[in-house]
Amino acid sequence: MDLNIQGEKSVLKFLTCGSVDDGKSTLIGHLLYLTGNIPVDQLKTLEMESSRIGTAGGGLDFSLLMDGLMAEREQGITIDVAYRYFAAAGRKFIVADTPGHEQYTRNMATGASQCDAALILVDVQQGILPQTRRHALICALMGIERILFVINKMDRVDWDEVCFRRVESQKALLLADLESFGIRLQDAAAIPVSALTGDNIALLSSKTPWFSGDTLLEWLAKVSPGSWRTAAPLRIPVQHVIKGQRGGEGWQHLVPDSLKSASGGTFRAYAGTVVSGGVACGDELVALPSGVSIKVASILAGDREVNAAAAGSAVALTLAGEHDIVRGDILAPARDRPEVADQLKVRIIWMDETPLFAGRHYDLYSAGGTARAEITRLRNRIEPESYRRLAAHTLEKNDIAEAEISLSRPIPFDPYGENRETGAFILVDRLTNATLCCGMILHSLRKGENVHWQAETVDRSKRSALKGHQPQVIWFTGLSGSGKSTIANALESRLSSMGRHTMILDGDNIRHGLSRDLGFTEADRIENIRRIGEVAKLMTDAGLIVITAFISPFRAERSLVRAMIPESEFIEVFVDTPLQVCEERDVKGLYKKARNGEIPNFTGVNSPYEAPQSPELVVDASKLSVEDSVEKILKFMDAG
Repeated sequence: MDLNIQGEKSVLKFLTCGSVDDGKSTLIGHLLYLTGNIPVDQLKTLEMESSRIGTAGGGLDFSLLMDGLMAEREQGITIDVAYRYFAAAGRKFIVADTPGHEQYTRNMATGASQCDAALILVDVQQGILPQTRRHALICALMGIERILFVINKMDRVDWDEVCFRRVESQKALLLADLESFGIRLQDAAAIPVSALTGDNIALLSSKTPWFSGDTLLEWLAKVSPGSWRTAAPLRIPVQHVIKGQRGGEGWQHLVPDSLKSASGGTFRAYAGTVVSGGVACGDELVALPSGVSIKVASILAGDREVNAAAAGSAVALTLAGEHDIVRGDILAPARDRPEVADQLKVRIIWMDETPLFAGRHYDLYSAGGTARAEITRLRNRIEPESYRRLAAHTLEKNDIAEAEISLSRPIPFDPYGENRETGAFILVDRLTNATLCCGMILHSLRKGENVHWQAETVDRSKRSALKGHQPQVIWFTGLSGSGKSTIANALESRLSSMGRHTMILDGDNIRHGLSRDLGFTEADRIENIRRIGEVAKLMTDAGLIVITAFISPFRAERSLVRAMIPESEFIEVFVDTPLQVCEERDVKGLYKKARNGEIPNFTGVNSPYEAPQSPELVVDASKLSVEDSVEKILKFMDAG
């Protein structure tokens, strides 16, 4: 038996998008109504809700069919993505009604990632707006090549052809900008409609004798779903390793007897979805990133054994022999395997209120597993009004950009243009677990292919033994004027008198050399701490006790440095001197200048300081003397 997703080719997944209040929910609701896809009970509920909170002037408010959240109904906007399944014109559809408000761009991008076509609505009186262009760009970047520009609210301009042609001209400029950017759509038609009255949705309207194109429903019926899943090579991301004892003990009753009675040992199967291509018993594959060769012994689909499975099938594979394969590996043909790399060029859509800065570390999740990721370079930001690539050092919410990313380990992937599943990823905040952005892999960066770690005969343990003590990083953090440098200098003097080998890295001194090219913007502060962390790591490799004294205001960068150093060798000391005391000291007069607006981005005044949540030590220099502070730190070091 072969496992094939029957009818999959007849199902079209599409989304509606565009600027806020362009009529997306009303359009889909009316389409469902005209095609007979609203059950009688829902229709009665719609009639009651329309009379109570509707905005259609006494008629049916079709937007209520899609806007299910109370907040959506009260505000008259779409917030969440609403999915509806319906059948019409001899085929099946799944529609994602996405929000138009800029605040909810992340929801729109999520909906677009799974669709093969898009309806971009445009208010004929407003024309194509920046958010319309943003949505068109996101659709194109997500691999959607068939877009219908639905020019809505034509009834408000008395079906004036001139108004329609004006928007068509704007659409032509948008398409020209997309081509200049490097994207050409396969289909980008335009149609005049009224979502409120239903004209040109299912039937051609007599009000537009000057329009001879397809109706909206006819256009949808002609669109062929993307064939990339069947055309692309086999890819099975391993989602779960199924293990069980042979003989059937503890197995569910539906498991085939042939598996229960198989030879002794532990049963293993590797479960996942065939995201592209097809697999059959006897196929010779490789598991990536390890590259180990494997052979498919059997294919399980639920409680059945099948001979083959096509794209879209959820399966579990048993393999000939024993192999070390884990969740996050990708199974692929040996002669048509994905790339494996840890340096990538990507496109990203930033979705978080907190800006993105190059140098920060995140967790990357993809079909090829997880890895720690660093945005090493922001190549450009894509300006939605013109699709031009502009220089950028940071990204704000809803910005679209191209960047370079470095991973903590190589992952298997395909370029997004070749496989939308294995070429996609998200970045997650390592502290809050919030999803920060979605991304598309463009290609690998080959600059690291010929760079390898050189084996060292004398390693850090031997250097440490020669020094006679454990290498450590004592990381002082706190506001300017808190006493970090004073305590750090006193600590180094004590350690030196005890015969310890030390090196002190002070914020001001580093600015004269290693970081002389950096300013005090948030992006520059992040890069400064990254550099210091790398230097501190090299010095601990040499066996030294490294004492650092930096404001280091952001938790993310302190966590980044902590991750570089072995856990037992990093001591974070929070010099928790109150801001008022720091200002009273103000030996350099910096606080006064900052209060007068002469120094921008000054921590504690016009730039934030994120206090450590769980430092190894807290020292209040307004209550403890320098000597007592040093003694407290030495006792902690000796106890460790």
